[in-house]
Amino acid sequence: LFQTKRSSRGSAVDLHYWIGKDSSQDEQGAAAVYVTQLDTALGGSPVQHREVQGHESETFQSYFRHGIIYKKGGVASGFKHVETNMYNIKRLLHVKGKKHVSATEVALSWDSFNKGDVFLLDLGKVLIQWNGPSCSIAEKSRGLALARSIRDSERGGRAQIGIIDNERDSPDLMQIMRMVLGERRGELRDAVPDTKADELQKANVRLYHVYEKDNDLVVQEIATRPLTQDLLQHEDCYILDQGGFKIYVWRGKASSPEEKKAAFTRAVGFIQAKGYPSSTNVEVINDGAESAMFKQLFQRWTEKNETQGLGKVYTTGKIAKVEQVKFDTTQLHARPELAAEQRMVDDASGEIEVWRIEDLEMQPVNPKMYGQFYGGDCYLVLYTYLRSGRPHYILYMWQGRHASVDEITACALNAIELDRKYGDEAVQVRVTMGKEPRHFLAIFKGKLVIYEGGTSRAQQSSPEPAIRLFQVRGTDEVNTKATEVPARASSLNSNDVFLLSTSQVCYLWCGKGCSGDEREMAKMVADIVSRRDKHTILEGQEPAEFWEALGGKAPYASEKRFQEQVTHYQPRLFECSNQTGRFIMTEVVGFCQEDLDEDDVMLLDTWEEIFLWVGKASNAQERNEAIASAKEYLKTHPAGRDLATPIILVKQGYEPLNFTGWFNAWDPYKWSDGKSYEEMKNSLGDVSAISEIKVDLNNLSLNKRTLSTTSLAGSATANASSEYKSHFSHSDSNSNSYSNNYNSNNYSSSNNSHSSPAMVPNGEGIYSREVLMHRTVDELPEGVDPTKKECYLSDADFHDIFGKSKDEFYQMPKWKQQNEKKQFGLF
Repeated sequence: LFQTKRSSRGSAVDLHYWIGKDSSQDEQGAAAVYVTQLDTALGGSPVQHREVQGHESETFQSYFRHGIIYKKGGVASGFKHVETNMYNIKRLLHVKGKKHVSATEVALSWDSFNKGDVFLLDLGKVLIQWNGPSCSIAEKSRGLALARSIRDSERGGRAQIGIIDNERDSPDLMQIMRMVLGERRGELRDAVPDTKADELQKANVRLYHVYEKDNDLVVQEIATRPLTQDLLQHEDCYILDQGGFKIYVWRGKASSPEEKKAAFTRAVGFIQAKGYPSSTNVEVINDGAESAMFKQLFQRWTEKNETQGLGKVYTTGKIAKVEQVKFDTTQLHARPELAAEQRMVDDASGEIEVWRIEDLEMQPVNPKMYGQFYGGDCYLVLYTYLRSGRPHYILYMWQGRHASVDEITACALNAIELDRKYGDEAVQVRVTMGKEPRHFLAIFKGKLVIYEGGTSRAQQSSPEPAIRLFQVRGTDEVNTKATEVPARASSLNSNDVFLLSTSQVCYLWCGKGCSGDEREMAKMVADIVSRRDKHTILEGQEPAEFWEALGGKAPYASEKRFQEQVTHYQPRLFECSNQTGRFIMTEVVGFCQEDLDEDDVMLLDTWEEIFLWVGKASNAQERNEAIASAKEYLKTHPAGRDLATPIILVKQGYEPLNFTGWFNAWDPYKWSDGKSYEEMKNSLGDVSAISEIKVDLNNLSLNKRTLSTTSLAGSATANASSEYKSHFSHSDSNSNSYSNNYNSNNYSSSNNSHSSPAMVPNGEGIYSREVLMHRTVDELPEGVDPTKKECYLSDADFHDIFGKSKDEFYQMPKWKQQNEKKQFGLF
């Protein structure tokens, strides 16, 4: 499988070879050789992947949005032409997965079932989805999406889908299953847990040097986590073992052709020597064409000709120059990708409220003190801004370096209470002292001052120091911050402006490398930190009193800063799960908004920030542990990530621009227009009567008799649950069938009910829905245009099926009209 991805930074090529579980060793070896030949022909640029059935990489699975179906047989069966309207089918598919769905054809027997998975009984004209009692909503939704995909792509939209959520509520569908599978004896097996590697296992990375010595292959361990890029030498090949979860082979540019050709062979040999499963993923990477996943296993990965971007946080005194790039904040709403890149929600012109945590409760801060934060305190900052005419909220939780554990906990609890006050709409951001995100700096308009210790409370336990030194970084109101540093000469840096506050005077010390903009911003901050007279002094012209206040002269950083080379890390989206007691994350490669499901907690890693997206229907336990999951992710990251990285909690439907900008073509109305699992189920059909079910085990069809009181909706599909009674509209009166007559107070059954639904004109050129839905051209009434079946529906039926008027429907794009017509059996 060959895949090319293009981006603003160029193109990346992935080359996968897939191994079926029943394939021979010769076939596997031939595939590996062919991939190597392809790689050579393409100039060594592709990233090569070895995929094993049932254990495919997340990258491979991302290509198949509706899931992978494993079919029985080999080459002979694989090359058969697929007939999209073939109904002579009888198979059972075992569906697994939430984000990455796979369906394996299994034996037509109750022995194949278990309580925790989705099973799809495919009988050609009818697809019955059986949901295990332990299934999650996400698994049910993914199973239904796969069933609909089979219906639309393989059956031309003419098959019917029935759903069993509860066997007692679905006697009609269970009857069909028993006819096909036989009577069930004994209890179903318990759910089989997925064997996934947890994050602790993935964090156990080891680097091995691979070379030949006296015709023997030598594998020598040279480093463990955290790995650094300089360990990889261009003349050699290396194996990176990610805890047995995945094996990477890195091939240096100057390594020999023989070494490059032997990459897969060496990887498989390494797997065998380590005793890892034969299904272990292998990825072969060429020097200079590394994948994003590989780069993030290293503590730092730099690219040639890439320089430092805006707003990097540095430790005090570090020699590293940041080029301050101004950008137009008015473009943020028009270009959400800019908001994401610059980490800016808006232009910071909204309103601010600040509270300090005191005695574990919220105490309002005097507005005159806004922007001043003390390392011994915790603060809540509520930022309110307007978007599309309605208020949006960001709630920052600032945690001082010297705050107590009780205060940090109380800060989080009070944030939850404050969030509830605003309808659970606030975006929550955890801010660690010294790691303030860009937007946090911007909302204080250049007046952000961070004191190392102490408190802003009225009753301070200790007096403020008589001498304080502040390092001022920033060129305008958007990016300026003053941070208190130890009041000694060694804290100075020639590239910055420093404020030295004493009991008599406040010095503005301007290093030789600072700019005029930086000096101007320092003057603004000086009025906040000191009410004394301000004296501006240049580096090299300091009075004796200046050095005396700092305890005497001492060496300090005085070399010119240079721009660092850094990589632009690719954002990555993960599904988080902690339900089994093990922290497991599943990556969604090539993510889009559709990958955010209502019952999910998702983690978006943009490197500078960690976003946690919480779906409305997500598990309560996972919601409560979301922040802990993000901290665990940072803690176990193979690259040894900074644990103070800002963590941002985002709720479904209230996503800020700096989150949506990472997604291509974000639709703000998706959550109002999108369908939940129950709504998707309902769209398959809401029917109140079944008069007869007929089953031909070779070519199953389902007949029904419609009563005048029956209201039919959706796609007239067999959907058996307490809310959604089953209904099947295909008929085949010539088939050999089993008859089952049902009687109730509402309807009666007879052998005369085998015919197709009668034509019920509701007006000139108008027909009842059962006459039009899921009908072939030959089955339609004379004069009906098969490409415009929906035109012959009454206005009431049309609105009931599509959820909109005809005028609204025909205003949609043509492709969207066709998709909806396929969905409801009118294509």
